Amino acid sequence: MVSEAQRRANKKWNDKHKEENRIYRYRSYARKYVKDIASEEDLEELQQLINDRMKKY
Repeated sequence: MVSEAQRRANKKWNDKHKEENRIYRYRSYARKYVKDIASEEDLEELQQLINDRMKKY
């Protein structure tokens, strides 16, 4: 059970860190997709996208 004070604190933190929450959520989705859902063809496409992105850095 979460206290009302903790709920308010969580909401306050979430409201101040929307971008961080979005990044955490997308990262989690990406990992889940790669680990559990993607086919070999999907993984090859993702690898190419990652390689292309890495060349920019």
